[in-house]
Amino acid sequence: MNAIANGSFRRPVAVVGAGPVGLTAAIDLAQQGLDVVLLDEDDTRAIGSRAICFSKRTLEIFDRLGCGERMARKGIGWRVGKVYFRDRLVYAFDLLPESGYRRPAFINLQQYYVEDFLIERACELPNLDLRWKNKVVGLVQNDEGVELRVETPGGTDALFFDFVVAADGARSPIRAMMGLETKGRVFRDRFLIADVKMSADFPTERWFWFDPPFNRNQSALLHRQPDGVWRIDFQLGWEADPALEKQPERVIPRVRALLGSQIDFTLEWASVYTFSCLRMERFRHGRVIFAGDAAHGVSPFGARGANSGIQDADALGWRLRLVLEGKAPDRLLDTYDAERVFAADENILNSTRSTDFITPKSGVSRTFRNAVLELAKDHPFAQRMVNSGRLSVPSTLTESALNTPDCEPFAGAMVPGAVASDAPVRCAGRPDWLLAHIGNAFVVLYFTDGAPQDGVSAAVREFERSSIEVRLLIVTRPNAFAGSVSGITVVEDSDGLCARRYDGRPGTCYVFRPDQHVCARSRRIDAVWLRDAIDRATCAGALTLAKEVR
Repeated sequence: MNAIANGSFRRPVAVVGAGPVGLTAAIDLAQQGLDVVLLDEDDTRAIGSRAICFSKRTLEIFDRLGCGERMARKGIGWRVGKVYFRDRLVYAFDLLPESGYRRPAFINLQQYYVEDFLIERACELPNLDLRWKNKVVGLVQNDEGVELRVETPGGTDALFFDFVVAADGARSPIRAMMGLETKGRVFRDRFLIADVKMSADFPTERWFWFDPPFNRNQSALLHRQPDGVWRIDFQLGWEADPALEKQPERVIPRVRALLGSQIDFTLEWASVYTFSCLRMERFRHGRVIFAGDAAHGVSPFGARGANSGIQDADALGWRLRLVLEGKAPDRLLDTYDAERVFAADENILNSTRSTDFITPKSGVSRTFRNAVLELAKDHPFAQRMVNSGRLSVPSTLTESALNTPDCEPFAGAMVPGAVASDAPVRCAGRPDWLLAHIGNAFVVLYFTDGAPQDGVSAAVREFERSSIEVRLLIVTRPNAFAGSVSGITVVEDSDGLCARRYDGRPGTCYVFRPDQHVCARSRRIDAVWLRDAIDRATCAGALTLAKEVR
């Protein structure tokens, strides 16, 4: 270990696994200025649709990483879902009934496109070293760092890193090398995924069937994807033979039964899967930190797998940077473990409930499920009980140790621990979005009706010598004052949505972490309060406020 530590190859971070989670983690770390090596034993992208539903929150993370617009342009945006029981529509729901957000509730986009766009972004970053056909075959860590033995086309290398991010999937080789395991519940059922290409005038909605005529006593799900490709999931039952059921001669009649004889289609890809809800006991093990499917797994109902994994990466990058730069203590990484274990448990709970409703395991459970579906057509209380997959939303981390408790009353959902809400603004006279100015550093959001009060300038002066970047962002009502304030970014609350979503009366300020989570809020800006809030959010000592100059 010491020989490697003192040798020619040493980098701050290795990310193992170049799927969506590993790519997100590597891009985030590189974008923040760290030298990152991304290792993957393969050199091909995903086959078939696999993960296809990417949430508004995930798109906001991709926006922060510089590739959200590419995803949104290619993806199919949607917000309406419909639930059917047998041959009847039970009810429909709208996942984003309020306007004023840059991104839709979800886009459908095949995983191979997501990986393509992330790879494109990764290749734009000169400090991100992406290495294909590099298989990690050994790992040793101590107080100095982590040594990886890596098989490459040219032989076996020994590489040394300060930290390793394991994003190497549900069968994580890193986890196995370390003698670690995941625990949870395996569901005794099988599902068929079929990607079919067709021209159909179905609306862009999520359709879910319980006990449909074309798949009796089972369930089915239909999603539209780009390029005229549609994703269909058929429940098969535990006794189904996976090898047999994914053969075209078995898949095509199932699809034909759903679509009818009038729609022509071609089968592009099919797979049969089983699933489980499980996680590691802890996600941090010394200098090795687990993320995505390597750390936790859920059923596919609710689009919680890829979205939660990308949120893992989002939560990890800024912490690693501050620790590596000596601006925060090592214990900041323990808060990643606490927050993401909490989020994983929340996802597992919701995923388990969805699976139990979709695939009842006893006659009594099925009778109850069917009674709920019968009632749901006419009774809203029963609609709330229907569970075709509670769709992914980010966890609100109200118990995070990084939060500063409120000292004054606030209305709305933007509590400490919540993900920042977007809203339309105007900046330098042009339409813009609030989240474009929040993230990648600590940001103080300050609401005012006119010119900033003296307390803002005092807070800036108090923190100007900081080693941690903290930006100041001022939100005003339209036409409150012209020009800039000492180079600080000023945006206009063009529709009043910022003030409504943040209960932002004049004098109110919010502090956001670099991953766009609220960590503190107050009815007035105060230098001592601000220093204490950022100290708490970094597990660190005194900090400084740097101005955001654009």
